[in-house]
Amino acid sequence: MLYVIVFVFGLIVGSFLNVCIHRIPREESIVRPSSKCPKCGSPIKPWDNIPVISYILLKGKCRYCGEPISIRYPLVEFLNGLFYVLVLWRYGLTVTAIAYMAYLSALIVITFIDFDFQIIPDVITLPGAVIAFVLAIFVVVDPFDRTEVLGFKQSLLGLSTGFGLYYAIAVLSRGGMGGGDIKMMAMVGALTGWKGVLFTTFFGSLTGSVVGIGLMLFKGKGRKTKIPFGPFLAFGSSMSVLFGKELLELYLNGFI
Repeated sequence: MLYVIVFVFGLIVGSFLNVCIHRIPREESIVRPSSKCPKCGSPIKPWDNIPVISYILLKGKCRYCGEPISIRYPLVEFLNGLFYVLVLWRYGLTVTAIAYMAYLSALIVITFIDFDFQIIPDVITLPGAVIAFVLAIFVVVDPFDRTEVLGFKQSLLGLSTGFGLYYAIAVLSRGGMGGGDIKMMAMVGALTGWKGVLFTTFFGSLTGSVVGIGLMLFKGKGRKTKIPFGPFLAFGSSMSVLFGKELLELYLNGFI
């Protein structure tokens, strides 16, 4: 029953994430006005704003103008609900779990904003890094250990590693790495430590390469086609939070 409650709560938060994804890059308030159809501007009634269910009942169309509603809306809601259930399964009903739920929600927002606008907003990463640092010092357990709080030294080392490594990449690549990625990885390191930074980099690069090759082979994209890296880093970091310990042990047992 607890999993159902957490999943539903994740869906509800996911609905708010859709608001953030749409409004933050446009520098609009995420509080006011209430949600409305982006096509006709009609306010969305509460019964048409039930996560996932309303999309199904409306058959993916606006009640007023009949324009299609992006599948992204229920996808974000479902993905956030799924993440919350996985975090609960992994960490139990703890302060650490609540912190990681909020963190993964932030990664979802970053992912879809970066897809649309090729930016990672400072309004998420800068306060996110500070909050992550404080939480890691006092309450959040190391995702690669899960027995002890990450602590001041490991959090500071992770923050420094994330910022320093990606700043160096940006300098060496002469702009190939954006400032948003640098600040995002500082946040990643603050919450998951230096291991989280390296794990995120490995998985982000791996998935980014697979997707890039797929786009070249099946979509005819060129090697110079710009693909935002933030979503792949977000994926890598989410995997470190949920499965980092197991995947690291699998790697070490298989190759050492």
